Amino acid sequence: MIKNYLTIAWRSLTKNKVFSFINIFGLAIGITCCMLISAYLYKELTYDTYAKNASNIYRIGLRTIGAGVVDEYPMVDNAVGEGIKNNIPGVLATTRIVNMGPQYLKYQDKTFKEERLSMADTNFLNMFSIPFIEGDSKSALRDPNSIVLTSEMAKKYFGTTACVGKAIEQPGSNPLKVTGVIDKVPDNSHFHYDGFISRSTFPIVNRSWSNVGNYTYLLLDKNVDAKKVEAQFPALVSKYVVPEIQQDMGVSLAEAQKSVNTFLFFLQPLKDIHLHSATKYEMEPNGDINYVYIFSALAGFILILACINFTNLSTASSVNRSKEVGIRKVMGSLKSSLVTQFLVESVIVTAFAMLFALAFVWLALPYFNAISGKQVSMGLFFNYQAIGVEILLVLLVGVFAGIYPAFFLSSFKVISVLKGASSTGLANKSALRSGLVIFQFAISTSLIIATMVVYRQLNYMQNKKLGYDKDQVLVINDVSALGNNLDAFKQQLLRNNHVVNATITGSVPGSLNMDGTQVFAKEFKDNEVHKEIHMNIFHVEDSFVPTLGIQMAHGRNFTSSPADSSVVVINEAAVRELGWANTDPVGKTIVRSGRREFTVVGVVKDFHYASAKLKIAPLMLLPGRSNVLMAVKVKAADMKNFLSDLKNQWTNYRANAPFSYSFLDEQYASLYASEQRTGKIFTSFAFVGVIIASLGLFGLAAFMIRQRVKEIGIRKVLGASSATITGMLSKEFLKLVVIAILVSVPVTWYAMNKWLQEFAYRIDISLWVFVVAGLLALLVAFVTVSFQSIKAALANPVKSLRSE
Repeated sequence: MIKNYLTIAWRSLTKNKVFSFINIFGLAIGITCCMLISAYLYKELTYDTYAKNASNIYRIGLRTIGAGVVDEYPMVDNAVGEGIKNNIPGVLATTRIVNMGPQYLKYQDKTFKEERLSMADTNFLNMFSIPFIEGDSKSALRDPNSIVLTSEMAKKYFGTTACVGKAIEQPGSNPLKVTGVIDKVPDNSHFHYDGFISRSTFPIVNRSWSNVGNYTYLLLDKNVDAKKVEAQFPALVSKYVVPEIQQDMGVSLAEAQKSVNTFLFFLQPLKDIHLHSATKYEMEPNGDINYVYIFSALAGFILILACINFTNLSTASSVNRSKEVGIRKVMGSLKSSLVTQFLVESVIVTAFAMLFALAFVWLALPYFNAISGKQVSMGLFFNYQAIGVEILLVLLVGVFAGIYPAFFLSSFKVISVLKGASSTGLANKSALRSGLVIFQFAISTSLIIATMVVYRQLNYMQNKKLGYDKDQVLVINDVSALGNNLDAFKQQLLRNNHVVNATITGSVPGSLNMDGTQVFAKEFKDNEVHKEIHMNIFHVEDSFVPTLGIQMAHGRNFTSSPADSSVVVINEAAVRELGWANTDPVGKTIVRSGRREFTVVGVVKDFHYASAKLKIAPLMLLPGRSNVLMAVKVKAADMKNFLSDLKNQWTNYRANAPFSYSFLDEQYASLYASEQRTGKIFTSFAFVGVIIASLGLFGLAAFMIRQRVKEIGIRKVLGASSATITGMLSKEFLKLVVIAILVSVPVTWYAMNKWLQEFAYRIDISLWVFVVAGLLALLVAFVTVSFQSIKAALANPVKSLRSE
């Protein structure tokens, strides 16, 4: 029986080659997209699952509430982790890691700038179950001046991973002894470092609770409820944080006690960090659970579109098999046997589609990896679990796509089909096909609208007026390497005709390298209007504001005069949150941690110093250089020669580091790398979805026109023009597309408005977006259908009417 089913299925496939190709190719493309998106989702959903105790590891976060603004941080102060472990039962261990930023390391005559160095506690690598190639994970970071390297970093310095005991020089500090080598931090980790320096290398002078800076993790006993641990945090805030705030801010005990409700520690499950954490200063850009939902829906819709193609073409072509069904029923075939036969054919088509899909995945992987930023290999699709899922997918898709055609075909009445009346029954079922076409193009139109909105929003953020001039601003890194020659280097730059201005700074917009502190307005101290807020800090020279073209809103910029050592310039966001929106802030005093007072001499207009996805936060520009970066405003037509001269100048001043630079506009654009990747992935699969829908419409139009070939011939004989016939045939399908557009517009408008709520600064969805998307959908449908319509309209009617 099985052999008979397979034989008939094969004959049917080879007899209708065009429709078999469309079915197999459409399903293959749909399954390919589904598999690639599933691989992306698998990578996203398995972040931080590699640690042995991943389910019991939590990161301590900090939530501060001030002036109605809630800020969340993924790090806490240096004493918090150990303090929680000592005060709360069930906490088995704690560990910390600190991002060290760019550092220069040297071995013999080789010097490298390391961007991914960290400072970690002794038990950090062991808690995260990161295996060692060389050394002992339990003791490698125990002693001061120890470093654990990745295998790639070890080979870069020593040419081998067998380097335990060797030393790497750290300019200005003690040499670092290599005590261990790991392969690498797993790809699906929320942090990635190339080197881990022992925490004891930099002893903690003051242990405190009320600041941030240490990414701190707890290992809880498996029987301990994390919520019950969190419930004990306010008592620790009262015990440790309140006295520190009272001391640092110089406020009363009653005022400091308010921090119990505004300074809140919380726990984040390790496995939730990548998709559910959107705090400030994450180690790396995280994913977003909303995109997981979006791409899951996209994969499902694309697969459904492919299944609809199969269903539509199978029912439409049923007239070709009506007599076969009638004869088999006369010969005694049961309806169940016929259903089984047609389901077997559907599963066989899906199996062929799966084979092609695996080939398409292999071809598409390099492009997919490039746009997604993931490293997916074919091995992911050929392990035992994946093969089981693929077999299950073949069965599910085969049955889902073939279940209706199977019952539809097997339900033909014997007398009717043998009389040649099957077309009537088929016509009665056209409503379902029309509904499926409407569904396909509703999805396709929605994908077009969504793609346009995504790209408009990304373009808006990248081209939004930022409040400063980012064009032709060169950012020179590591200027501290110039030592005492820094000022001479800057002055020589300013004498260059191609240089408009230059400033030495610790931060530039887009770098996210900034300090922060709690501040309040002195005039509101200890009264009901008191507002303590978090303020970001840029340590800058007086030339920072003019170099970047930042506009003053009130007052003046500070100067390099000693008289301005205790003044500050703040932004408009800080004015609003400090409670000065209706008064002149110039001349007022703010107090920061450590009881330091600063007089406000000026207010700059708000500028986007972080991503335009975020609301502009309070910022203070403090006088005082932080010799990290130099921002240079240039007007050079020949940038290549200018940079070459600048590099020679750097070398002449005997800098301790290689010349390294970037451009401010490129640095700003990098803030949206994740969104750009997401946009490319979405657009690519949305395009494929539209192609699949068009492919189905092409096949359906071809078949329906073939059934009307005699009607077309008669109309031509009676004088109908080719244009009239083309319009008549196309009109029926275009009506369905118009209905699909009307269905998709309100649904997509609602969904994209919800997505845009994630952005503090966003576009409005204009009417023209829906008009253009609708016209594109109509154009795609018209081109698809008109190809077959024109072909039929131009055919010689003699050929179609010869047998009449």
